Amino acid sequence: MSGTGARGTERSGPLAGVRVVELAHIMAGPVCGLMLGDMGAEVIKVEKIDGGDDTRRSVPPALAGESAAYMMMNRGKRGIALDLKSEDGKAILRRLLADADVLIENYRAGTMERLGLGYETLRAAFPGLIYCSLSGFGRSGPYAERAGFDLVAQGMSGLMSITGEGPGRPPMKCGPPVTDITAGILAAMGVLAAYAHKLRTGEGQVVDTSLFEAGITLTYWQSAISMATGAAPGPMGSAHPLNAPYEAFETADGWITIGAANQTNWLRLLAVLGAEDLSADPRFAQNRDRMANREALAAALAPHFRTASSEDWLARLEAGGVPAGPVLDVAAMHRDPQTLAREMVVEVEHARAGRMRTLGLPVKFSATPGRVHGPAPLLGEHSRALLAEAGYDGPAIDDLLARGVVRETAA
Repeated sequence: MSGTGARGTERSGPLAGVRVVELAHIMAGPVCGLMLGDMGAEVIKVEKIDGGDDTRRSVPPALAGESAAYMMMNRGKRGIALDLKSEDGKAILRRLLADADVLIENYRAGTMERLGLGYETLRAAFPGLIYCSLSGFGRSGPYAERAGFDLVAQGMSGLMSITGEGPGRPPMKCGPPVTDITAGILAAMGVLAAYAHKLRTGEGQVVDTSLFEAGITLTYWQSAISMATGAAPGPMGSAHPLNAPYEAFETADGWITIGAANQTNWLRLLAVLGAEDLSADPRFAQNRDRMANREALAAALAPHFRTASSEDWLARLEAGGVPAGPVLDVAAMHRDPQTLAREMVVEVEHARAGRMRTLGLPVKFSATPGRVHGPAPLLGEHSRALLAEAGYDGPAIDDLLARGVVRETAA
């Protein structure tokens, strides 16, 4: 644990007292920092002095001139803007790292080394530092030098080949940037494992993951099928590659999802539909039969669902013990009572945007609850305070600001 216990006690969560320096931008690295911060770590976001994180320019939408995307990904962090190409800027970063447990970076391969901030250099000064590196393809292998974005990773990891409605259609990506988000979560998991090692030994290490590997990790079912059969699974819309019926069906006024993924739920579904005769159809007798005749199965079930509203069917399915749910848009999801009960939509007070909503922490702890600890910073909002905490006096801070080594934006 770093020497930031006093500051850490101001934050709740199992990682209170841990200090993270985030040299990351856009999404994967900031997701890692976001997760650690919501679990109690103090996260110091270091941004380039000219414009900061690229996501600050991802507008519209904006609230009071501030990027909604940036504010979502960087809530609860303290912000400092540095010129890391200058020696004074690098010296400031080293002072921040002297009191840190974790560094997160997601620059293109070689960038940190060119700045004199690569792992081997930093390890010599900070042997306990956990150096978390996120990239498009990882730090080794023939693609290590390539730039990578979520779309590229989705294509190369096989995800786009299994997403969409069926063969012959153009490739389709998953709606959200799933490799960015998953890589950030995997990186946070790796950091926590490395931190457990550090607590035992005092030793830091590199935690290395990528968007490409995150995408591959999301293909467990389809990879199992391909490795067993030699075939390459294709897109199946909302259907499941191993179980049926398990997909979305249209009702009289919308869409619902049905998860009758085992024999018990299949028979319960037939009872709710009043279609018990289908249980005697040899095409649908067991799951292997239903999978072999999945399109015929969907065609047999679809007319039943179109006879009543989504609300009506969901009430019947719930009463009948069949897993089912509505297909909600994102705005409706935000209003859903379960979303609110689980505190997955919370409010923070932003310096410019005022009272605003953000997403909550998806992991609940009984003894050490985490939470969203505040809004995203303005560019360099905490520069002066962080410099003072790092040992710089007032005249030195004024000089750094005047020379453009550091940038400050008052709240």
